[in-house]
Amino acid sequence: MSLLLFSLRGVPDDEADEIRDLLTEQDIDFYETPAGNWGVSMPAFWLRDESELAVAQTLLNTYQQQRTINQRELYLQTKPKTLWQAFIERPLLYFVYFLAMALVLYASVRLLFEFGL
Repeated sequence: MSLLLFSLRGVPDDEADEIRDLLTEQDIDFYETPAGNWGVSMPAFWLRDESELAVAQTLLNTYQQQRTINQRELYLQTKPKTLWQAFIERPLLYFVYFLAMALVLYASVRLLFEFGL
């Protein structure tokens, strides 16, 4: 009987590839089900043999802990931009955005007063 090992719904492609490689390297007999054309089916890794479940779960837990540490370090290395930094990089784009917002605000207020408030 097949056992669900790992659901792939919402999992990035690089993580799925790494898990696929990990299971293949450890000679764990598994198969993968895709999400299908409309995303209705369950994308997942399934084990064919119940006796490999404990080993596979231990491998996945270790992998997930290491991936969490790596992704956290990667996130901390990349600093998010402030609004001012983004404005300095592309001032024309932000000027157009602010102009569009001002135009919408002006049209809304003008219509409000034209209809008698």
